[in-house]
Amino acid sequence: MTDHTPPPPHICPNCDGFASAAITFGGRNARGQLRTITAHCPVCHGTGTVPARVREGARA
Repeated sequence: MTDHTPPPPHICPNCDGFASAAITFGGRNARGQLRTITAHCPVCHGTGTVPARVREGARA
């Protein structure tokens, strides 16, 4: 009997798998650290993949 494995998830077409980015505010806090926020891809919600049922190139 063969072992069935699920297909690998598709890479998000919106972010090409780079689902999160750190964005600086352009200044430093009192400790000298850069002030940053994390932005996530709105299509894949920061996972970098989309379910197999969503075709590549489709926009959500």
